[in-house]
Amino acid sequence: MLRKKAIRKILITSILIYTLLTIYTIPKITNKKNVIQTTLEINDISNINTDTIYLVNNKNFLVKKDIFIDSNQLKDKIEIIIDNLKIKTNNNELKGYIPNTTKLLSYKLEDDHLILNFSKDIKNVSNEKQLITGITYSLLELDNINYVSFLIEKIPWKNYTKLSKNIGINNEYLLNSIKDTNKVVIYYLDNTNTYYVPVTKYLNDKREKIEIIVDELKRTKKGLISYIPEKVKLINYREEENILFLNFNEYLKDSCKDSSEKILNTISYSVFDNYNVNMVVFEIEDKKYQYIYKNKKTIDQQ
Repeated sequence: MLRKKAIRKILITSILIYTLLTIYTIPKITNKKNVIQTTLEINDISNINTDTIYLVNNKNFLVKKDIFIDSNQLKDKIEIIIDNLKIKTNNNELKGYIPNTTKLLSYKLEDDHLILNFSKDIKNVSNEKQLITGITYSLLELDNINYVSFLIEKIPWKNYTKLSKNIGINNEYLLNSIKDTNKVVIYYLDNTNTYYVPVTKYLNDKREKIEIIVDELKRTKKGLISYIPEKVKLINYREEENILFLNFNEYLKDSCKDSSEKILNTISYSVFDNYNVNMVVFEIEDKKYQYIYKNKKTIDQQ
């Protein structure tokens, strides 16, 4: 009898401890106050090895697409990414653009410069610029790579050498003069409300980029979606220790009731492509509201 009571007491105590741990630890990880766990930081929380590639949607935009690669080896990542960019017949939602017969013959990494050597089949495309941009941007998502060059059977392919994100993606030119030009990357949602679409805009606007980002996201654009209404105002902003603080009026909070992740993601993705910061802190009338980390991936080159 005493043994049964002791076992019962131990069992009850164990359940109580487990319950307390559940209450006091899980919320700190998965339901942090004032934190939205967006796709930007899901990798850090779940420890799932996620990488980003760029595919073509039904409006002919290059869009961000997350894929899972069960390896930290750079060789594996490069080969799997290239394979995922090939033209497939079984995906009606997003399309690849590298001809299926194309082979990645070899590659080499010189410091942060990746040199790709393809078979000649890669030239059999209707939109060469889109292919070059998509491959470049997909591989530049790997932290160890800042430049990409293209060879065809060991011969340089045109002027596609040491390319960076400076080439732009889904480029839109809104210039009417050569003065006061600015280049800003702005993220929208695609027409399916599923994928994020970076648009590199070249425009005559010398304002700070974050001001342009917020204003441009209030405007509708064919084939793209943004949820930021005209009433939302960016009151002020500041950059401190790799953090960009954005102070909005109360309408941002009202707008975020139904689509908070998407609104904050479009702003945060845009910030991370235009500013060298690791976090965006959203404030409402000078009070902390939400914050989003920039996801970082570590890669083993061995």
